[in-house]
Amino acid sequence: MGTNIATGSMDNTARLWDVETGECIHTLLGHTAEIVSLNFDTHGTRIITGSFDHTIKIWDTRNGRVAHTLSGHHGEISSTSFNYSSDLCISGSIDRTCKIWDVASGQCVHTLRGHNDEILDVAFNSTGSKLVTASADGTSRVFNTMTGACQSILIGHEGEISKVAFNPPGSRILTASSDKSARIWDADSGDCVQILEGHTDEIFSCAFNYHGDTVITGSKDNTCRIWKN
Repeated sequence: MGTNIATGSMDNTARLWDVETGECIHTLLGHTAEIVSLNFDTHGTRIITGSFDHTIKIWDTRNGRVAHTLSGHHGEISSTSFNYSSDLCISGSIDRTCKIWDVASGQCVHTLRGHNDEILDVAFNSTGSKLVTASADGTSRVFNTMTGACQSILIGHEGEISKVAFNPPGSRILTASSDKSARIWDADSGDCVQILEGHTDEIFSCAFNYHGDTVITGSKDNTCRIWKN
């Protein structure tokens, strides 16, 4: 499945494409509003889509059919992700909650609450034992995946957090904020260990490299910055 890509659109559809030929393999029909989040599972056999229609759908990439429609949120979906083993997925919503879903059954395992504004991004660590949420309330929260308990609250940003990511070992969390800064946090204690300052406008994207020793940030100031340890 490494030669396929998927796209989600404001026309309410997602499409699976063959990279080599440029041909559309499947059109994924079923959402009733724009698709704003889309991810493959680790094996490439499933796609998860999140939509402004308040639902998440899991699709079989081999036939283009929907396997499950995940309903329960009361607002638009902002972010979705599979864990590495692809047996769980998560969704963040404008309704201020994050939900953990069992992929095989399509059942909600936990509803994670605590934010007092929209959840804008969600991410698992590499083992799937933890997940982190990013919110317009200016905080991120780290949760235990199995219990649904909040383990720490990442407090320090002075604006909404639009993007969040774990480093590959899962020991650090990276957040990007409208306060023009990115921050690196200890994933266990929740302490801020580094503030990345230099952008002159909102940071809306951030990522670790494979080794976890380099960070890239993207900003509305029309620049990307690469930060090294």
